[in-house]
Amino acid sequence: MNSTDEWLDSRRKEGPGDGVEIGKYATWAVSTAKHGNGVHQLRDGNEGTFWQSDGTQPHLIDVQWNKTMKVTCIGLCLEYSIDESYTPKKIILRAGNTYHDLQDISTHDLTEPEGWIWLPTTHGGHCTYASLVQIAIQENHQNGRDTHIRQVKVMGPPLGLDSFSTLELSQHATLR
Repeated sequence: MNSTDEWLDSRRKEGPGDGVEIGKYATWAVSTAKHGNGVHQLRDGNEGTFWQSDGTQPHLIDVQWNKTMKVTCIGLCLEYSIDESYTPKKIILRAGNTYHDLQDISTHDLTEPEGWIWLPTTHGGHCTYASLVQIAIQENHQNGRDTHIRQVKVMGPPLGLDSFSTLELSQHATLR
């Protein structure tokens, strides 16, 4: 098992640690949705609700900020035991500044996921910098057509004095 796999396994169990949820600062859009199961259900904080796509794959979730953000991982709440063929099996994460420069940053094959699944967006120990992140559901379990995703969180690095590299810089981090 390589270091990326170990990191991913630890995130799947314990969550994003001390990162900051930056999805709340974004504008969210989905490619399609069944009536009553749209973007709001992805972000309502209730794991009993879900977004349900309505159409052909790939199903897309777009997260867009008005400035470039540091993105460390994306959390998806999935419940195979309840959703079965609606559960994503293959997910591609893309990042860029506009729709025209999106690049694949990682591909994830999931096997009957339960609960929060944390997908890293870091590479070589560095955050992904992007104004637009796209979550593309390429394939579902049991060859399902539509998908259910219960919640999504987009995480950035922790904020605070520890983000400064020197004592001199950290002394100027607060206003009096």
